[in-house]
Amino acid sequence: MRQNWKLAPLLRFVWTCWKLNLAGAMEFRLSFLMTAGMMMVNNAVWIFFWGLYFRRFPVVNGWELHDVMMMWAVSAGGFGLSAVLFGNAYRLASLVAGGQLDLYLTQPKPVLLHILVSRMSVSAIGDVLFALLLYGLFGDRSPLGLLKFALALLIAMLIFLFFVVTTQSLAFYIGQAEGIGQQMFNAILAFSTYPTGIFSGWGRLILFTVIPAGFISYLPIGLLREADLAFTLQALGMTGLVTAAGLWFFHRGLRRYSSGNAMGLRM
Repeated sequence: MRQNWKLAPLLRFVWTCWKLNLAGAMEFRLSFLMTAGMMMVNNAVWIFFWGLYFRRFPVVNGWELHDVMMMWAVSAGGFGLSAVLFGNAYRLASLVAGGQLDLYLTQPKPVLLHILVSRMSVSAIGDVLFALLLYGLFGDRSPLGLLKFALALLIAMLIFLFFVVTTQSLAFYIGQAEGIGQQMFNAILAFSTYPTGIFSGWGRLILFTVIPAGFISYLPIGLLREADLAFTLQALGMTGLVTAAGLWFFHRGLRRYSSGNAMGLRM
């Protein structure tokens, strides 16, 4: 039976989920502030070391300190938005392996969207705030600069999100996939915070194909600094490809899903 979802009610549903997730996180405000704050501190430590490095080597293969700061803003912001708005993506494999999708399958909502928006990562709020702080300090705050930064965040968020959905959906095929899913996420997150100029040969090829972290880490050069049309189109194309692959891989795997016979109630 084909289901028809109208856009306006669907957007209200997503907005309600986001509000409830945030309200739940804010219920324990001290814990919320400490969790988000510690993530900002963790990111700041990396920025400190990059600052020390560029004091000694002002330019590395065309990359300057400003570019690395914006790389961190895009990477942290893209990941943070994906984990805040669609937090269940990062535990999808455990939900599948534990037979915990039954609740979502019985609801009259798109299954994947319902799963993704049902959880928020509190610590990732610190990543989003950290990204905005870096942009305020180092970014182009003109209307055009703000628009380009928003586009960079959108590209990074979608690549992170659907790359994770794809790797976590391996649980439909191999059962316990939490380990490999976490390793692949760690790989794309780590490589997205290093300038692409330090990689060459096979390493560079992998970063622009198998693990598309290169399209995230090069955004400060190819979009924010130079507005390279060819690279921007390639980044948008890869974003569309990763998104389509994630959707297809999840829904194909969903046909193999075995119910956990679990009963649950969402308020």
